[in-house]
Amino acid sequence: MMLMRTDPFRELDRLAQQVLGANARPAAMPMDAYRSGDDFLVHFDLPGIDPESIELDVERNVLNVRAERRAVAPEGAEMLVAERPTGTFTRQLFLGETLDTERIDASYDSGVLTLRIPVAEQAKPRRIQISGGGGGRKQLNG
Repeated sequence: MMLMRTDPFRELDRLAQQVLGANARPAAMPMDAYRSGDDFLVHFDLPGIDPESIELDVERNVLNVRAERRAVAPEGAEMLVAERPTGTFTRQLFLGETLDTERIDASYDSGVLTLRIPVAEQAKPRRIQISGGGGGRKQLNG
């Protein structure tokens, strides 16, 4: 398995929304993840994020994503509507052993953070050559 499918934090979010109402805590940093050929791709929605505030690190096959959205209104302004979440957002992904975490490529475009994680060479299926031909039998001396 390349990615842990169950996200305990997402389950807590769902429970909080049921108990406290739908507007309890927005789902910050929604993602899509899929395999395409020899790459595993993950897309995070992070609109309005300064790319300089995004931090990525991998430790023991756990990928941590951290991003910050600052308030746009100047200090002292009277907020009339404040629906967009601000602050620090984090997400953890548990990556499978089959992914090459040494060669993760990250890009940010149009509010979407994209990670491209190659499948490790040792995890790729490979054809095994079968040798044969003349003199292939060994004689046993008894």
